[in-house]
Amino acid sequence: MRSIYLSDITMSMPAKTGGYDLSFREKIEVAKLLDRVGIQVIETAAIKDKRTDSLLIKSIASAVKGSAVAVPLVLTEKDTVKITWNALKEAKKPRLQVVAPVSTVQMEYISRMKPSQIVKKIAKLTADAKAVCSDVEFVAWDAGRSEADFLKETIEAAVEAGATAVTLCDTAGNLLPDEFYERVKNARADIPENVKLGVMISNELSLADACAVSAVLAGADEVKVSACGTFTSSLEGLVHILKVRGMENGVSCDVHDTELKRIVSQIRRICEEKGTGTSTYDSAVHDEHGVVLTIHDDMTAVTKAAAEIGYDLSEEDAVNVYEAFARIASKKESVGAKELDAIVASAAMQVPPTYKLNDFVINSGNTITATCHLRMEKDGQTLDGLAVGDGPVDASFLAIEQIIGHHYELDEFEMQAVTEGREAMGETVVRLRAADGKVYSGRGISTDIIGSSIDAYVSAVNKIVYEEGE
Repeated sequence: MRSIYLSDITMSMPAKTGGYDLSFREKIEVAKLLDRVGIQVIETAAIKDKRTDSLLIKSIASAVKGSAVAVPLVLTEKDTVKITWNALKEAKKPRLQVVAPVSTVQMEYISRMKPSQIVKKIAKLTADAKAVCSDVEFVAWDAGRSEADFLKETIEAAVEAGATAVTLCDTAGNLLPDEFYERVKNARADIPENVKLGVMISNELSLADACAVSAVLAGADEVKVSACGTFTSSLEGLVHILKVRGMENGVSCDVHDTELKRIVSQIRRICEEKGTGTSTYDSAVHDEHGVVLTIHDDMTAVTKAAAEIGYDLSEEDAVNVYEAFARIASKKESVGAKELDAIVASAAMQVPPTYKLNDFVINSGNTITATCHLRMEKDGQTLDGLAVGDGPVDASFLAIEQIIGHHYELDEFEMQAVTEGREAMGETVVRLRAADGKVYSGRGISTDIIGSSIDAYVSAVNKIVYEEGE
């Protein structure tokens, strides 16, 4: 039984070709969701902005626990291997990609290189990538329109230089399933067994899934898919086909199909509602689940409601979620599915709290300077912080820094309403950059926007302190 790898390209495709313009935080969220569902490979775009893109890849590499993280090299960038590897090397399963055009139209009119130059470039980049990374993929771009002899030459150059995977891309999407079957079958016969053969198919003719199945039957080991979008093979669609018909054809797929629909729904909401003004990130949990909780509900009821919206809480997380729920419910008549989802996101799966918030007092107005007196606890010791700032949130953050004795650069501060009305819950996301450049995010949920901001900041600080072992 052959195991088919799926490589998701949702984040690697630019908006002009059907991809999505996602924020830094949204890309990390998408990567976490794909990792959770068991995708074998998660692909990102190449590094263009050395500082910002490198930081993103480092953050994704840190967040992803089971999937491989693949990043393409820039064909014309002199130090592309060094720059890309420095960003990717901390990933548990790093993969470097050598992406090169192999059709006449793309070589001459897009890359402005002659065939002989392309072959040399492929060999050189692959060898350099192999020197630092054990998993190197050669991606033959526009292979569907490539001359057969030249395509074979580029593949041989990549394999001889150390490529562990070769991917044929029908970028134009004009091949029919039987034509693509023959193309893949011929390539498989020329590639050593220890080298994976992958495919990527444009959905120009709405045949991407059919061509992907044909490729698998012809010997392909890996297929590039997308959790959202119609520009290539569908993650959800291909998993379903392989689950239903895979066994009788000697292939299997290890993606967790039991929770795939919910995860894909979340990813689609992140991608498709971008820029609609409804939400920067909506977890796809809505009140149609029928979840309505009140302060009178116990921990069993809250845990059961969390399970209904897709969360299997551990005993420790259940306690944390219930405590957070009780604080919110004491100020509201009821808590719905969307609010509960926000509570779980902020309270569950957190690190052990080094610092715990006890209480705070804010003084602010249009004629006085904002001040914050904040009391926290660490190792049983009560610590006080008092600070003035440019507004109540600034004063609160300065008071926290006074207590912890350290300043962290605020990378992002985002606040949004989780629900509507006078009793609306506010969600705050704070992202802090530690001294090593790594970014840590914290979430806070409260009917008090200052309280949610403080909770988010403390959550991020606790993550930094926990990882640094202080």
